[in-house]
Amino acid sequence: MQTLSARQRAALLLRDVLQCSAAEVATQLGTTIPAINSALQRARAALAETGDASEVTEPDDPKVRGVVDRYVRAFETANVPALVRLLIDDVVLEMPPVPVWYRGSRDYGRFIDRVFQIRGTGWAMTRLTANGQPALAAYAPQPGDGHRLHTLQVLTVTKGLVAHNVAFADPAVFEAFDLPLQISPDESARTR
Repeated sequence: MQTLSARQRAALLLRDVLQCSAAEVATQLGTTIPAINSALQRARAALAETGDASEVTEPDDPKVRGVVDRYVRAFETANVPALVRLLIDDVVLEMPPVPVWYRGSRDYGRFIDRVFQIRGTGWAMTRLTANGQPALAAYAPQPGDGHRLHTLQVLTVTKGLVAHNVAFADPAVFEAFDLPLQISPDESARTR
């Protein structure tokens, strides 16, 4: 996945993983249906060429669960240094279809630190899986009102570290996972 362009990754994830129609993806990415179909075709071909699944891990693998658990604790407590220690040096963070893309643990950490400055600390996360990968629903704190759904983060964990995070903020993605848009303070406490 890391070798694909951002548009190819978005097309592949939205079409093959989330099963959106080509028209829906074209609308979300601000392009045409033929452009989406072409990007999807190129993405599938590129993935077929790489074929190295030796680093693919299962979300229920104890080592992967441990990494995800530490990631959740660091994120929920806004502990950016601990979060950065869980990333490979050239980690990628992207947010399709928004043109946000960061490479490297330093820039990833800076971006997340900025998110905490803007949205506050005390987040809540719910563990999920997406296309066989660990995923997290991230809920931002709302003063006196529990937490509001912010992103669905799909993590790629390799060699005991997070190598890639595709964070979706699209309401259509939230609907595909049947995620509540808001959780109460009681529900927030149960996710921890």
